[in-house]
Amino acid sequence: MEAQARALGFCAFGIAPAAPDAVRTARLDAWLAAGMHGTMGWMEERAHQRRSPQDLWAEARSVIALGMSYAPAADPLQLAAAPQVGRISTYAQGADYHDTVKKALKHLARWIVAEGEARKVAETVGVKVFTDTAPVMEKPLAAHAGLGWQGKHTNVVSREHGSWLFLGEIYTTLELPPSRPANDRCGSCRACQDACPTAAFPAPYRLDARRCVSYLTIEHKGPVPEDLRERLGNRIYGCDDCLAVCPWNKFAQTAHTMRAFLPRAELAAPDLADLLTLDDAGFRALFSGSPVKRIGRDRFVRNCLYAAGNSGRAALLAQVEPLLADADPVVAEAARWARAKLLACP
Repeated sequence: MEAQARALGFCAFGIAPAAPDAVRTARLDAWLAAGMHGTMGWMEERAHQRRSPQDLWAEARSVIALGMSYAPAADPLQLAAAPQVGRISTYAQGADYHDTVKKALKHLARWIVAEGEARKVAETVGVKVFTDTAPVMEKPLAAHAGLGWQGKHTNVVSREHGSWLFLGEIYTTLELPPSRPANDRCGSCRACQDACPTAAFPAPYRLDARRCVSYLTIEHKGPVPEDLRERLGNRIYGCDDCLAVCPWNKFAQTAHTMRAFLPRAELAAPDLADLLTLDDAGFRALFSGSPVKRIGRDRFVRNCLYAAGNSGRAALLAQVEPLLADADPVVAEAARWARAKLLACP
């Protein structure tokens, strides 16, 4: 099974039990109770299904956890010194990982069912595939299956692939021998905690999404709180900072990166001046096949306006000022903020 998974592009493979886990459940419940999920209401609404694989699908007996590498060739932090461009998170510069990972998961699931039939398993093998679109605790399951451990930034860290893994799962009715869970190897390192521009980690292994740049630029629909806008810098979709500084990334090899995840030239370092002129049709055309498309033009332009205001480039007023009259009130408010910032530039 592992060999077949690797042939499909997965570089990490492991198996976890589908049964409930009291520690995992307690951590989820405490995080939700603290309101750290922000406006992501779906986290709370489907928490009862998220607590364990069997709460989502009672027939599940094992979880096949898989990872695909998207390790970047270039340093994701290098554009911090280029305020005239927008920074798009590494994972979103290529093809939409949902499509690529799910396609491979379905291929592997069909293979598993076919193998079960060929070996005349007593009952029909049941399978369900997931990647980031269902109430699945992907990161704790990946850690339980030995793909890596949840680092202090709460993301999975692999000894072989660093912080750059897309995760996918196959729930199955098969009773499979579980892998050994991964050991935490963060030690005393706090590089990810110190790198966070918005202090989104109230403690190691604990993320307050309400302050996370990825949440603010992707999930949050309204105006970003004013005290956090300057901290966004030129990040216009997601953030790589806590991932990029992880020392374990020195072992990540770009040779494992799927071709579909290689950055598109027009998304690697896009000019803010161009992005600020996007209408809905232009936005959809530029981000066709990209995960960025899911947030829509208005939220994306809002982010670009915050970046423009932080740029110190008064020349961007030519693109900012037309947006003062934008039909979307959040965009118009962001334009007013950016304009005031740029007019105050020396």
